[in-house]
Amino acid sequence: MTYTTNDIRNIALIGHTGVGKTILTERLLCTAGAINTMGSINRGSTLSDFDEQEKTQGHSLYPAVCSLDYQNTHINLLDTPGFPDFSARAMSVLAAADAAALVINAAEGVEMVAERLMESAKHFKLCRMIIVNHIDSQQINYQELIEQIQTTFGEECLPLNLPVKNGEAVTDCYFSPDESKQTDFSSVEDAHNQLIDQVVEVDDQLMELYLEQGESLSPSQLHDPFEKALRENHLIPICFTSAETGAGINELLQIFKQLMPSPLESNLPQFVKGEGEKVTQVKVVADPDKHVIAHVFKVAVDPYVGKLAMFRIHQGTIKPDTQLFIGDNRKAFKVSHLLKLQGKKSQEISKGIPGDICAVAKVNEIEYDNVLHDSHDEDHYHLIPIDLPPPMHGLAIEPVRRGDEQKLSDALHKIVAEDPTLVVEQRVAMNEMVLRGQGELHLKIILEKMHQQMNVAVATRPPSIAYRETITQPAAGHSRHKKQTGGAGQFGEVFLKVEPLERGVGFEFVNQITGGVIPSQFIPAVEKGVKQVLEGGAIAGYPLQDVRVIVYDGKHHPVDSKEIAFVSAGKKAFLDAIDKAKPVILEPTVNLEITAPAQCMGDISGDIASFRGIISGTEALPGGKIKIKAQVTLREISDYQSRLKSLTGGEGFYSMTFSHYGVVPGDLQQSLIKEYHHHKEAS
Repeated sequence: MTYTTNDIRNIALIGHTGVGKTILTERLLCTAGAINTMGSINRGSTLSDFDEQEKTQGHSLYPAVCSLDYQNTHINLLDTPGFPDFSARAMSVLAAADAAALVINAAEGVEMVAERLMESAKHFKLCRMIIVNHIDSQQINYQELIEQIQTTFGEECLPLNLPVKNGEAVTDCYFSPDESKQTDFSSVEDAHNQLIDQVVEVDDQLMELYLEQGESLSPSQLHDPFEKALRENHLIPICFTSAETGAGINELLQIFKQLMPSPLESNLPQFVKGEGEKVTQVKVVADPDKHVIAHVFKVAVDPYVGKLAMFRIHQGTIKPDTQLFIGDNRKAFKVSHLLKLQGKKSQEISKGIPGDICAVAKVNEIEYDNVLHDSHDEDHYHLIPIDLPPPMHGLAIEPVRRGDEQKLSDALHKIVAEDPTLVVEQRVAMNEMVLRGQGELHLKIILEKMHQQMNVAVATRPPSIAYRETITQPAAGHSRHKKQTGGAGQFGEVFLKVEPLERGVGFEFVNQITGGVIPSQFIPAVEKGVKQVLEGGAIAGYPLQDVRVIVYDGKHHPVDSKEIAFVSAGKKAFLDAIDKAKPVILEPTVNLEITAPAQCMGDISGDIASFRGIISGTEALPGGKIKIKAQVTLREISDYQSRLKSLTGGEGFYSMTFSHYGVVPGDLQQSLIKEYHHHKEAS
């Protein structure tokens, strides 16, 4: 089918694991004729879950792109993983969508990952909707479910249709409402009136027509205000489906076609130009005749295809033979084959237009979050990134077979390239390599993939905690590096000050040199010396953060001053200042969110209190469950998975998100410093 930008809908299906996103994708594809028969998760035959690990696990591990054509509308679907360990992967692809559809299990209600994903969709200014799936389940309390949805996401969550005949079908409450229909809860009239009242609130003229003249409004009159309400988060429509039986699927396709935004109707993508304080917002529009601007939202590394980069075209038109720059690179690459993806399968296309989702293969320089463009006018363009959850769970790893060190390094490079939620740390001082991810299952899947697909077996052990170092007061430091040999010597002298910054700010380097006492060409060398300390730590070997360094004075020699001299002087002056600035060690504190049977509340609370955790709130959930929120230090819960399993009989689960870094107790700090010096002496 030939389509224009106005015909495109980009929709991300998000939600907790087990709510039915993948089967819903299958049902939509099959109903629209994109596939002949629905796949099965049990048989491992779905279009989205094509990876061998996904087939074994029985749930999605990676986001997948599929598309369908329905009544002259081209719909790109992003089927995302919902297990807590992989929710960050779902967040990372939201930049490609114009709308996010949160899928909820009608029998289970709003589950733990849902809130985090809806907040991420809001960050990208996506239009949002909610799909209540599994309406064929028994004993659903719809009224309680709607109340929970509205309590969690706001009163602006309103039904577009309602289930009838105990979930066998749904009836429309917006386009052509039939008020005589008997619904499983509420009524068509009430739902219709609530929707219209909500939509007209964003259009004063339409509201006046509706309220004062009492005129009924047609869907065509409501279309633009409806889109505006979606863009402004004034409306989050709810619709009902059963992916298993097909109830509500045709109605959902109509909603996608008529009510979800095209790339011309959605909020503009948040592109900026420049770095640091010089960032300025830029306007990127879905115009096929302007310069190309595309954003890479996912990279996959296939052992046969190579690196596959998936991107959303925001502006311009891409064709085979188009020359594209990657980020700020000066050298362009030629698009040999422009691809359209359908799960694992790909098809060559003649052009990609604004709003569409495409891919290119075997371009090794492309990385996640790159911006592709065809003119240097768009150098230094970036899409404002979402803050993905920092990796909380880590394992120290080393190859089982001697001589596999390079093989392990290559495997990790490929793995990290396709998973932005993974981090590899080289702890030189502790002589360990640490792989950090979102949780125990996340790392288990990664290590299995390395073993099965890359033939790299690793031994693992618990890692050191990701401690950090910082300072607590201002101080000054000084160092003179002077080295005289037979010929030309080395000379550099640096005076600097350090100041603590707020937690999480990072590092600032300020050059206050005047009069050329340190020539400008040597300032980067001073900063390089400072950064060597930042990376390797000053008191216990942990990275240093939240500090401002101000270089304000120094001396140089017209002959003997060299870069190496100022690197050394900068490093030693920084260490001198830190020693006087009352340095401390920080440890990560995490937000813990536990869902468990309500009768386990006492045992869980007592366990949290035993490791100095603080409970911040509880919430009753449907089905006799309870949600517990707490804050704990990461070192106290390294084995929490097994402890929670024991406390709840395997029925409890939890998620962690980073909260902040806090100062460790004094006795622990002394122990960590002592351990660090012991390792240094031993090596």
